[in-house]
Order: sequence, then structure tokens, then C-alpha cells
Amino acid sequence: MADFVFEDSDLDAVAAERILSDTLRGADDGELFVERSSSEALTFDDGRLKTASFDTSRGFGLRCVAGEASGFAQSSELSPDSLKRASDAVQLVKVGHDGVMSEIPRRTNMSLYPDIDPTEDPIFKDKVSLLQQIDGFVRALDPEVVQVTATLSGTRRGIAILKQDGARINDVRPMVRLNIMVIAERNGRRESGYVGTGGRKPYDAITDPSIWQPMAREALRQAQVNLESVDAPAGQFDVVLGPGWPGVLLHEAMGHGLEGDFIRKGTSAFAGRLGDQVASRGVTIVDDGTLPGRRGSLSVDDEGTPTERTVLIEDGKLVGYMQDRLNARLMGVAPTGNGRRESFAHAPMPRMTNTFMLGGDIPQAQMISEMKDGIFASNFGGGQVDITSGKFVFQCTEAYRVRNGKIEEALKGVTLIGDGPKVLGQIRHVGDDMELDPGIGVCGKAGQGVPVGVGQPSLYVEELTVGGTA
Repeated sequence: MADFVFEDSDLDAVAAERILSDTLRGADDGELFVERSSSEALTFDDGRLKTASFDTSRGFGLRCVAGEASGFAQSSELSPDSLKRASDAVQLVKVGHDGVMSEIPRRTNMSLYPDIDPTEDPIFKDKVSLLQQIDGFVRALDPEVVQVTATLSGTRRGIAILKQDGARINDVRPMVRLNIMVIAERNGRRESGYVGTGGRKPYDAITDPSIWQPMAREALRQAQVNLESVDAPAGQFDVVLGPGWPGVLLHEAMGHGLEGDFIRKGTSAFAGRLGDQVASRGVTIVDDGTLPGRRGSLSVDDEGTPTERTVLIEDGKLVGYMQDRLNARLMGVAPTGNGRRESFAHAPMPRMTNTFMLGGDIPQAQMISEMKDGIFASNFGGGQVDITSGKFVFQCTEAYRVRNGKIEEALKGVTLIGDGPKVLGQIRHVGDDMELDPGIGVCGKAGQGVPVGVGQPSLYVEELTVGGTA
């Protein structure tokens, strides 16, 4: 059987292992990360197939670690000469260093997703037909629909991680995604709604009519709600956050601050606080890369370490961090399977997988009934965060004013402003309706983007700063 990573190249596993052995002699850690991938994206817009792309790539990333220093080189040329040039470059970090090589990652038989290639099945014309069906279905729902954009995308990433002494870890990672955006118009005003879904699964798991038809109706509903929205107020308000995707606020506002590199360097607001009460009681947050088929899940991380369920905050107390191999070694702890990279062209660093808050016991309706004058934020767009301080700004794509325990007018232009460590202590209630997001998250850090999952139950947060349009 051909080697799926090295086939059709000038480099074979034997030559790669020989050069890697020379590279890592006297180092503390390192690996050869070899990848070949295929990806596609089809967009149906304005009643026609507007774009269709198909790409393939392959290459390697070679890393040599000595102490805190890492040498990294990458190339899309899979050949002994290219790998030898990379080896000569990365070895410079170990000049004068006589290290002891870290143990190779433990083996695992865990497999969280199927070995499939979404770019090959179903065939191209069936994918186009699906997008055409979605477009026609949405337009038939309501005459206010003026534009429908549907996008279908899939990837297959085959990777091999070569370590010292001939150790090798293979993984084949599929990913699919379906997005539907609807623009509706009323009396000259246009508003949009957006819904997406995806994960490490075959296309048929997201393309059945029982999946995409409710998505299409939901995107239209959001657009119609926004057509009725009024300018949002500004000031201090109690806010109820909806379940599921709004967990992206926690991901950004506190998740990055619990990654090992920021902790080790002391640049995180959570550095040196292990064991402290950092959140309200009842708040438990975990990072779990072992959920089958989820967007942020990995059988092994990009250093070959099996992923795991890491409890970060338990009943409000800070109990854990997310670690890659380098930062774990320097901090004297075990890696948690959070070493991730965007592709072979990037060095790994500690990153989140699926990060979410566990559910509590308070119904969302009870939270809203307690609000005298507040905001119900049921859906989120993007945001920004300062990892050092935890300060964030997030935009809400669907929000409502709440008065005397009743949901009233829809609001436009709602932004939530605060800082993550403080917000964790402002949580009054944790809902009983915990949900994971539908599989649409992409996390950016240091110029690298990786797929992630988020989630939470409904949350009652006291005295958040709301930036409005009024």
C-alpha cells in the first residue's frame, strides 16, 4: 500500500527519518510534520453558481527545539535536498546546547472522525444541484427575500508526524461546512440573516433537507427580525446571553488567557492564579478535543499528543491550563493535546479545541423574568479581545430589549464591552440549556487560523457595558 503522505514525491519515509534523526540529536524536542490536503468551495449567489474552487497542497514543517528556542522551516517541495536545507537551518538553535529529548507522545487508538474525502463524494454536479435547491427554497418562502448566498465547502487533510527513533503518528482529517445567508428587503430597508453548520463528518450529515431547510428558515427569520429592529441603547445593563454560539465570547474573553504560552510568559490575566476563585460559583469551563465529529476535535494534536478533556475552571475555581509540548516541558507539567498549527507552513502553539461552559439548573425563562430593564442577546457576530487584559468588544447579530421580565423590541447595533476575568465574576445564573455551536468557529492567533468549537448554556450576566446606536 502506498504511503498516502509521501507518494508521488521525491521524499520517502526512510530518508525523512534519517534527516530528522540528525536534526534532533542533542535537542529537547521537535518533529517533522508532513501534510497533503485537498479543499473545495462552491458559492451559489444571485441565482447562479458564482464561484467554484478546488485546491491541493502538500509540504512539510520541520521543527527543532532547544530550551525555550525553536527553529522552524517549511517547504512545499517534498525532497531530500529541501528537507536537508531545512535541517541545516533549524539546527542553529541547538548550537552549544546538549539537551535530553522529550518522550514521544503516548499512542492512542482513538478515532473521532471517518477516513473520507469530502471533495470526492458526492460528485460536483450534485453539490451544485443542492445549492440550487437551497436558493429556490428560500426565495419561495417569502417575497421579501432579495438575495440568497449558499456556500458548501469541504477539505481532507492527511498528516504524518515523525518523531525520533522512527516513531510516526498518522491522521486523516475531513471537514465540511454549509453556510446560508439571506437578505430581505422591506420598504427600502435591507437586513440579513446567517446560519451555518459543519464538522468532521461526511457531506450527507449536513446536506439532508431535514438539516438545511430549518437552517434556511432560521436565516430568513433572523433577517425579518432585523427588519423590525430599532436603535440599541447604550449604558450599563444586565444581559442574558443565549446558549450555543454566544459561547464565542467566553472563548475569546477568557479562553486565550488560559493557553500555556501566555501563562508561562506571565502575560495573561490568569497567570499565577491557579487555585484562585476566578468566576462565580457554578461556572465550570472545559476544553475537550475528544468529541466525535466536532469541528474543533482532533484524534491527536499537531504534535502527535492525543487530545483530552481538560477542566479549566471548576465551580468558579481556576484548576487547569491548555498546554502544548514546549510550554508544558518548561512549566514542568504534562501536555494536554492542545498543540495546534494552521498547516505544515506554521509552527505549533497552544490553542483551544472545543471550549465550553457546562450547564447549570436555571431555565432561561426564569432569567428573563428577573430582568427589569436589560438585554437578551441571542446571537453573536464577531469581536475583538486583548489577551493580556481580557478586555473585549463583541457585536450581537440578534438582540432584544427586556422590560419587566418580558422580551420586547428587537435591537440593532448592540455591542457588548467588558473584560473576561471580570465578567466571569458577574455571572448570576447558569442556564439548564447548554448547547454546542453548530460547527462554524474559526480561531485566530498569531496569524494562524484553526477550526474550533464553542458552547455554553444561557447566562445571566450583571452590569455589562452595552454600546448601542442611540
